[in-house]
Amino acid sequence: MPYDAEKADAKDDQELSDAVMPDRRKGVSLFGVSVEYGLHTLLWLIAEHPKRASSRDLAEMQGVPAAMLAKIMPRLEKAGIVTSSDGITGGYELAKPPEDISVLEVVDAIEGDRRLFDCKEVRRGCVLFGGTPPPWSVDGVCRIHAVMLRAERRMRSELDKTSLADLAQGGRPEEFESLVADWFRDRTSARETARVTALREGRRSPR
Repeated sequence: MPYDAEKADAKDDQELSDAVMPDRRKGVSLFGVSVEYGLHTLLWLIAEHPKRASSRDLAEMQGVPAAMLAKIMPRLEKAGIVTSSDGITGGYELAKPPEDISVLEVVDAIEGDRRLFDCKEVRRGCVLFGGTPPPWSVDGVCRIHAVMLRAERRMRSELDKTSLADLAQGGRPEEFESLVADWFRDRTSARETARVTALREGRRSPR
């Protein structure tokens, strides 16, 4: 059986979702947990601090799998939603203002070209047609497909008119934002200390 990357990602999403929230009601959603992780992560990047954050720090802050976020962030970068930089103070930051980033843009960046419905033109297969469906049976768009297309257009319109800035309204209190900024600063400082210590230890090592 050929490898299906999309199905593999969906399976990973479901397994990770079950691990993080094992008591939630089981079911299959149109969009995987990657969309939820991605949107929540971008909301953390709206604040003035951290200016930039690594995917590992962002994952730890939220209590989500670091490996999963490490897969999501490059997709967001490829779509021009975030930019990244290297180094101790590097990491990810928003590539444009939050009011210019729609939920639809994030969904499409993470999920790709995922359709609400995949019409298989079942209407053509009636045994009484003998392999040649009459014109009346296949005229125009399948009515089932048509209603799914309308539903998809409405859904995408709703996602498109909602921005990250909209999602952030009425969010975290100011005193909590200070705690967040301190936490990210401490993480950066700890990495710098570890780097300096490693360099010093390396110089002391016998050659």
